[in-house]
Amino acid sequence: MPGDSDPTVAELIAARPDLSIHAMDGLLLSGIPLNAVADALGTPTWVYSADAMRARFGALAAALERAGVGAHIHYAVKANDHLAILRVFAEAGAGADVVSEGELLRVRAAGVAPGRIVFSGVGKTARELRLAMTEDIAQINIESAEELAQVSAIAAALGRTARVALRVNPDIDAGTHAKISTGRAGDKFGIPAADVTALYARAAGLPFVRPVGLAVHIGSQIATMAPYRAAYARVAELVRALRAAGHAVDTLDCGGGLGIGYRDEPLPGPAALAGAIAGAFRDLDVGLIVEPGRWLIGPAGLLLAEVVLVKHAGARRFVVLDAAMNDLVRPSMYDAWHGIVPLGAAEAAGTAEPADIVGPICESGDTFARNRALPPLAPGARVAILDAGAYGAVMSSVYNARPLAAAAMIDAGRWAVIRDRQPVEALWRDERIPDWLP
Repeated sequence: MPGDSDPTVAELIAARPDLSIHAMDGLLLSGIPLNAVADALGTPTWVYSADAMRARFGALAAALERAGVGAHIHYAVKANDHLAILRVFAEAGAGADVVSEGELLRVRAAGVAPGRIVFSGVGKTARELRLAMTEDIAQINIESAEELAQVSAIAAALGRTARVALRVNPDIDAGTHAKISTGRAGDKFGIPAADVTALYARAAGLPFVRPVGLAVHIGSQIATMAPYRAAYARVAELVRALRAAGHAVDTLDCGGGLGIGYRDEPLPGPAALAGAIAGAFRDLDVGLIVEPGRWLIGPAGLLLAEVVLVKHAGARRFVVLDAAMNDLVRPSMYDAWHGIVPLGAAEAAGTAEPADIVGPICESGDTFARNRALPPLAPGARVAILDAGAYGAVMSSVYNARPLAAAAMIDAGRWAVIRDRQPVEALWRDERIPDWLP
């Protein structure tokens, strides 16, 4: 039978303030009937609530202010890089944490000022570093001694001073999925804590480099404050050691990683994170940055899909959707759990029975849920896959020659298309067949 810890359809809706169910209109997101969006755009379709984004950004900003830390919020663009979403956060006051040339240019196109951009990532190319320096962004987070040398050479060639922060690898296990852990000694990210003081001194001696502080990020979907407190304590020790050696430390980039409750499990929220930051850094007189992604956008987005058919194999029920792992890969890649809710009020109220919810791709891994308790769903019924705003559309592919899904945004009682469904012909528009092939 389905796991006892799985919330019911009614519980999933009740736990999400932006969702509601209407007897006639069915499932609503921020007051908009999702069936109306699906009628207009078809399925699969991503739907995002700007109202939910602003509410979550406001809740985090308020928690930081109450804790007295005054940290700047930089949205982690890798979670979802759609221009409309970037614009919502930019207008709310967010900066941006980027990890590629494409992300940097996207946030500039969305209206984020260069002084509000931080460039992270372990493999920045020379082209990307030149762009970051030419744009005069706030800081480049340095991941290694080798990268510091590369930055120094490029800055000298450009005749520009590069503002850098050294990313500390504190060797802290955040207890997350191995594929999204970034702060352990064996992970590819950051500089070992024992090497930071010497490398900071080296950076301070370079003519076209100005070290401004330290950065730390220990993973994603973090479910407890203990790893944060341990990592932040280690960084605070380094700040004191650097200052004792005569170095200026002006900023601390505290990273992101705050988790969300996909199963409605209780997790620490913004107040807990703000408390951990305040406890470690309040007395250091240093500018603070936080870089949330999933926490801000994850619950603000969902994926609409339609039932293609229901297949029975003995006692097993397979509900086959028109959405697939090419649209939302998290269940296949991470064994991630996402709530699934029927759009119709009658279906949502039906008696739940075990089912496997799968997609049409020719992979056994194309499965959204196994043995999930769901009401009967006939072909043509629609569902919403919840909490899909982060690492959903941004990780989509066109595997099996499936075009990218459409996307819509809800804002203050209205909605609009923010990405058209990709035409099938666009899948091969840029391809060429050599002349010598018959």
